Amino acid sequence: MPAADFDFDLFVIGAGSGGVRAARMAAALGARVAIAEDRYMGGTCVNVGCVPKKLYVYASEFGKGFADSAGFGWQVPEPAFDWATLRDRKKAEISRLNAIYERLLEGPGATIISGRASLVDAHHVAVADRSYSAGKILLATGTWPYVPDWPGREHMLTSNEIFDLEHFPERLLIVGGGYIATEFAGIFNGLGSRVTQAYRGELFMRGFDNTIRQFLADEVRKTGVDLRFNSNPTGIEAGVTGYRVAFEDGSDLEVDTILCATGRRPNIKDLNLACTKVRLDDAGFIRVDGNFQTDEPSIFALGDMSGGPQLTPVALEEGMAFAHREFGAGGPEVDYNFVPTAVFSQPNVGTVGYTEEEARREFGDVTIYQSDFKPMKHTLSGRDERSLMKLVVDSDSDRVLGLHMVGPDAGEILQGMAIALRMGATKADFDRTVGIHPTAAEELVTMREPLGT
Repeated sequence: MPAADFDFDLFVIGAGSGGVRAARMAAALGARVAIAEDRYMGGTCVNVGCVPKKLYVYASEFGKGFADSAGFGWQVPEPAFDWATLRDRKKAEISRLNAIYERLLEGPGATIISGRASLVDAHHVAVADRSYSAGKILLATGTWPYVPDWPGREHMLTSNEIFDLEHFPERLLIVGGGYIATEFAGIFNGLGSRVTQAYRGELFMRGFDNTIRQFLADEVRKTGVDLRFNSNPTGIEAGVTGYRVAFEDGSDLEVDTILCATGRRPNIKDLNLACTKVRLDDAGFIRVDGNFQTDEPSIFALGDMSGGPQLTPVALEEGMAFAHREFGAGGPEVDYNFVPTAVFSQPNVGTVGYTEEEARREFGDVTIYQSDFKPMKHTLSGRDERSLMKLVVDSDSDRVLGLHMVGPDAGEILQGMAIALRMGATKADFDRTVGIHPTAAEELVTMREPLGT
């Protein structure tokens, strides 16, 4: 069917980070583009993810700052936190960003369609009672929180709802051990909740370097979070004074609010994939090739729903690469090596490259450099908080394969380090670099003795 016979050259389902980037770039390259969204512009990151989370992290850190200031001579009256102010100011900021995303799409001429879109066949999409045809269809609907089928599961909230609670939770249970659960534990603990974080495994933050995981657990406990491993709920009952949660070990806990952060799964409900050749992989994600093409040649998928790193900057890169490949002159493919990431836990985690465990499997002989220290600030604040920095080095080539950090501003520090690792920096390069004194980051260029020597 000739391209001119379609309503659009590209129809994008989902206006999150990847979908918006693909739509606006394709439109800027001259394609006729439509994008459908049934909830909010900007997707998870803007509305119930990265952006509001970081704002709440900032809010939660003020309490620690007030307490620490006494060691520096400040006399601060007893601070009081107002949840409604934070919540409502966040809402206003998100609304502002939603409008910006609309303008980003309207600028190059993309057509915005409000409503839940579903596939009709390989070239047709239905939204409400209208049908649209397109030469290419891009699925970019992201992921959705997964809630286990426990008795009383209806009493649990997810990260979709936790930002906008009517009342601040005095007692909060967070179920899960990934970065979302751990970040919210720090947020609500810092804002004044009594937080319990329960995880079914022996140690949380699976997939991160094991040294980092253990160090972070020790530091999180110091902040007052009741961190429980090998702890899995079996049921929830509503009572007069709260929710009673039963655990596998026979214990129970009464709380005001329960946040379920046990993972996310592709948001494919109602997409009607069965009418096409689109298939899922063994983990339930949309199966795609290196060009984001599904088993249906005219249908593509990218972002979180396609099973790669669930990170906003990765989805943006994928959206850009897709648009240039399909509607432009081509361009560089997305390189998934040495993708940095940060966890805005308290303290923060920053990481790029191989974990020690991955490096030993891939390269065999590796050398570890590690520094564990008290940040200079806390020599006067009196806070019992420590930072950790770790370098994983290939013993044969001297190349730095991985860099991991727990401590303040870990994400800010690791962004620059990610450039060095992508360029193939060696430990000798780090050693020849002059540090900035006094900073925590200078530890990265002053570690000389391998761990264990």
